Amino acid sequence: MTEPAMFRSRESMTLGEIVALTRCEPVGAVDLTRRIAGIAPLDLAGPSDVAFYDDPGFLDDLGRTRAGACFLKRTQVAKAPPGVALLATARPYLALVTVARELYAGALRPGTVFGRRGIDSAAFVHPEAQLEDDVAVDPGAVIGPGAQIGAGTAIGANAVIGAEVCIGRDCSIGPGASVLHALIGDRVVLHPGVRIGQDGFGYAPGKAGLLKVPQVGRVIIQDNVEIGAGSAVDRGASRDTIIGEGTKIDNLVQIGHNVTIGRHCVIVAQTGISGSVVIGDHAQLGGQVGVADHITIGDGARIAAQSGVIYDVLAGAAVGLTPARPMRDVVLLLRVWNEIIAAKRAADEGAAGQPAGGKSDE
Repeated sequence: MTEPAMFRSRESMTLGEIVALTRCEPVGAVDLTRRIAGIAPLDLAGPSDVAFYDDPGFLDDLGRTRAGACFLKRTQVAKAPPGVALLATARPYLALVTVARELYAGALRPGTVFGRRGIDSAAFVHPEAQLEDDVAVDPGAVIGPGAQIGAGTAIGANAVIGAEVCIGRDCSIGPGASVLHALIGDRVVLHPGVRIGQDGFGYAPGKAGLLKVPQVGRVIIQDNVEIGAGSAVDRGASRDTIIGEGTKIDNLVQIGHNVTIGRHCVIVAQTGISGSVVIGDHAQLGGQVGVADHITIGDGARIAAQSGVIYDVLAGAAVGLTPARPMRDVVLLLRVWNEIIAAKRAADEGAAGQPAGGKSDE
């Protein structure tokens, strides 16, 4: 346990290369030949690290930092200690992310457990499956008949790829994931334990009890989608479940059958989306949002965490609470609630100051 770092950076970058990459502005006499090997928060950064400062709550950390370089806004330069190479930019965090992506490219998507290409001898690949060159398959993975997997894709240990499934190029299928009845585009990342294409939840009540409804649709996942660990995407019942290009889904999210999610959406952990919901492009759903079935959420809508959506949400709207309502109403309700709490607290404190019998000493 002498080396705790799980992700090692590529060869270090000079400050000159960082300036060119991020288009930041060096402040004062900055040695552009100085080399940076990693990123770190202000309080942990050392002379070979770059950090960023953008929040007044971390002013003390900025004053004590030992970072070799720091991204910050031009208006914040005077707050930095001497000895730190200052790099001015309008968006310090974005600049740090840009450098991190360059230094730690290997952390952008999961790799194979064995860290190598090729099909491991302990994997089970059906002879009718079609794998392009440069596909990696880890031990214990199962790939069914007729499956097609594109070049550069990595299949993690114990993952299951079902019959006739198509997976594009440069994808990462994490350990223990299962992909059934699905068509997946290029550069898709499925983290460990993701479930794609299992039965949707559909039952019809009858005299003998609940009758299972056959789920005969597929899951279609477009390019550049990322789905977090433990999330589940049910296949369609009578139409396909679709996740649009560039959408990012957090851990432990449930997406029901027949759902259509647009492009470049953000869906945060523990959200549950019921069947036949339609979500437009660029929508954002906070953690633990619940969406009732057959709801439409418009383009660019924002749903606050722990909201319950039981009515359609218009494009561009921001809503919260349960049932979800416009955020201006949420703010008003919270203001009234805080006033009630403050009044009750004042009344309780006043009552506590009264002598026995409720009369004053006067």
